[in-house]
Amino acid sequence: MKLGIMQPYFLPYIGYWQLLNAVDIYVIYDDVAYIKQGWINRNRMLLNGKEFLFSLSLADASSFKNINQIEIIDGNSKLLKTVEHAYAKAPYFKQIFPLMSCIVHHENRNLAEYVTYSIRAVADYLKIRTRLVMSSEIDKDNSLKGQEKVQNICERLNASHYYNAVGGRELYSKDFFSKKNITLQFLKTNPINYKQFRNDFVPWLSILDVMMFNSVEEIQEMLNQYELL
Repeated sequence: MKLGIMQPYFLPYIGYWQLLNAVDIYVIYDDVAYIKQGWINRNRMLLNGKEFLFSLSLADASSFKNINQIEIIDGNSKLLKTVEHAYAKAPYFKQIFPLMSCIVHHENRNLAEYVTYSIRAVADYLKIRTRLVMSSEIDKDNSLKGQEKVQNICERLNASHYYNAVGGRELYSKDFFSKKNITLQFLKTNPINYKQFRNDFVPWLSILDVMMFNSVEEIQEMLNQYELL
């Protein structure tokens, strides 16, 4: 069984969805520390031909709190106005804007639950059938840290393979996981290009940008444009 584990990111780039799509079970790591200036509550869209950073407003966000201990402040409807301004003339705006409206107006204000809802909504739209599990719901040894804790989650869920983003090569050891008969591999996203507006292509934006300019079938092809290291 192939397993992936990652923090809940808000409308992340295509590589996040490649990892989610590549595994049988995807653990949303909600009971770990919130990272300021990370991608948990923010991402980048295309605005006037350039990348634009957007974010969810949070109440008392702190790296001393876990992701599932932080609340979202009401009033993120401003984000919808920005999306409309940025993408009103995009080919798939009429399909994606209602999806964005449902995500932004989700009633649960807990950051982990809110972002997880957005992940489920986008996964459904893209027809990704991977099972999603919240890490806070897994019976695991919470005294462990780092790769020891990840390995423990893999054991509890009977994973034979653990997939991690390529950026994790400095954090996770293949030898360490192999001692528990778990094969560790790193997913590296290949360069992906598509037509935006008439601007020069701006890469690695939010999945929001990908969905605005590509059909579900085209995105499904992109989900397989990676290599395992």
